[in-house]
Amino acid sequence: MKKLIGFLLVFCASLSLHASKIDTLVVHSTVMNKDIKNVVITPDSYKKNGPKLPVVYLLHGAGGDHKAWLSKAPNIEAYADLYNVIIVCPDGHKTSWYFDSPIESNMQYETYISKELITGVDSNYNTIADKNHRAITGYSMGGHGALYLAFRHHDVWGVAASMSGGLDIRGFPLQWEIAKRLGVYADSPETWEQNTVINMTHLLDGENLKFMFDCGVDDFFYDANVRLHKKLLERRIPHDYIERPGAHTNQYWANSIIYQMVFFKDFFNSTKK
Repeated sequence: MKKLIGFLLVFCASLSLHASKIDTLVVHSTVMNKDIKNVVITPDSYKKNGPKLPVVYLLHGAGGDHKAWLSKAPNIEAYADLYNVIIVCPDGHKTSWYFDSPIESNMQYETYISKELITGVDSNYNTIADKNHRAITGYSMGGHGALYLAFRHHDVWGVAASMSGGLDIRGFPLQWEIAKRLGVYADSPETWEQNTVINMTHLLDGENLKFMFDCGVDDFFYDANVRLHKKLLERRIPHDYIERPGAHTNQYWANSIIYQMVFFKDFFNSTKK
């Protein structure tokens, strides 16, 4: 017990002594013909000509923007120092759902995040520019986006996670402007079926991506998370799944990111040459 208390005291002290730096990186999206702001947090150890660092991408939920994570998890800056990683928080539009919309040419956020932003970050920061040192997660819409992008782009991300993710969008045909991105469900059922995370397990081979997801038992997305977990078990696809008390709240996400950062760091350490 004394050792545990000592660890917690050191952990809390490290959070209060962080000296990370927050930048705003503007990346031009050619596919959408617009400039997009992104928060970039570098640790105190970061040097432009120093050791290259892994990168963790954090996606926001519906209604959020590139600054959302700074308020959702107030200790997020400290994690850059604690785990010696670069943290990137993109602006994924309030309700993009991180799709490449087949309807709206100015809503191509799958291409933006997976290609244009990655290139922009690796060009402007001293990163280890490979999948084994690149992680992605998010909350709510961003949880959907993180697994959606990681499942579809094994060459980009080696590890991924989701917290309170909307992993089956089909149950919400009239909410969060999903119909604006994919078309009305009644008119475009195949598009919805193809773009919901729970139907994308066929893209997983159990080897090219390590991932976890978690959800609070009082969350309105809880059922979808449980169903994805069961489907992955049936298909014997390796994954980590956690459920704990909590709802769709900032408090839940601030707690969840603590565990996910450890998950990412363990992955980065396991891929060191």
